Amino acid sequence: MVDADRSEGEPHAVAPPVSITVFFPCHNEQAHVHRVAEQAVQVLESLKADYEVIIVDDGSQDETGRIADELAQNNPRVRAIHHERNRGYGAALQSGFRAATKELVFYTDGDGQFDIGEMPDLLPLLADFDIVSCYRITRQDPLMRRINGWLWTRVIRLAFSLRVRDVDCAFKLYKRRLFDEITMESTGALIDTEILARAVRRGYRITQRGVRHYPRTAGQQTGANWRVILRAFRELLQLRRRILREK
Repeated sequence: MVDADRSEGEPHAVAPPVSITVFFPCHNEQAHVHRVAEQAVQVLESLKADYEVIIVDDGSQDETGRIADELAQNNPRVRAIHHERNRGYGAALQSGFRAATKELVFYTDGDGQFDIGEMPDLLPLLADFDIVSCYRITRQDPLMRRINGWLWTRVIRLAFSLRVRDVDCAFKLYKRRLFDEITMESTGALIDTEILARAVRRGYRITQRGVRHYPRTAGQQTGANWRVILRAFRELLQLRRRILREK
């Protein structure tokens, strides 16, 4: 069958390869960083993508930084960014977003609790949306952490009128251009909220998709630390005031 709008001799247009930055914020993730980065490379190679992989070492005190450097030395498409001290989760995400050079940017944590093999299924959604904000299916975290996450998400939804099911799920895909237009100030746990709230106010469209979540097998989580939680609520009030003042 011949396309009615195409002559038989006319060559079919070839879609350009997806242009994407994938990055991982890491803090003391020596047990995971090599596997996570290698899996990302495999997935991106299978897509024949125009890609780069960035590892953001947020002041790790273990071998994370050394492993990241070795990965970068062995693959010119892998880069390592180092914070001399631990500056916080939000600062690590800011470094990744600002360093991204491709048309799309995807991030997930370097702790191995997500399968980056699910990322390609998100790409078609950007035909109609600007952000894919995923949510965890059967979240594999301790009970108190799940309760804290549930309560936090509902506070965020009320404070910013965000209809997002799992605001802090570390499996998100963006059109990179939005980071040329929005301000990122949060250096802690509020960073995802800040990005989504500012993006929505500028008219960017968000869709959601469920992804599998896996138990942590090594390392230590920091998000449930009471200091982190108190800092997040303090930043929340400050951010809400700033965003409400913006036009």
